[in-house]
Amino acid sequence: MTEKDARKELMRRANGLSPTVHVGKEGINEGVLGEIAAQLKTARLIKVKILGSADGDPGSIAEELAASTNSVIVDVRGSVAVLTDKRTWTSLGQKKF
Repeated sequence: MTEKDARKELMRRANGLSPTVHVGKEGINEGVLGEIAAQLKTARLIKVKILGSADGDPGSIAEELAASTNSVIVDVRGSVAVLTDKRTWTSLGQKKF
């Protein structure tokens, strides 16, 4: 499966999800990173809402979250980022249809 196909599949799976983590004016702290890591461990695919009061644009905040939690950014649309763990990303990338 190509990277584009993997992104499409993960976005299809994330379509029904609601954002479960919110990044606000406090920014990225240990509590937010711990919560994202814990949710990725159980759900493998989560949505993060980046509020307008957060410092920086949603793309750069999503990159920082992904780097800090050892995850992969699937997509950033508006103020919502979809993250998945590396295990799911690599397994989808290796699938052949």
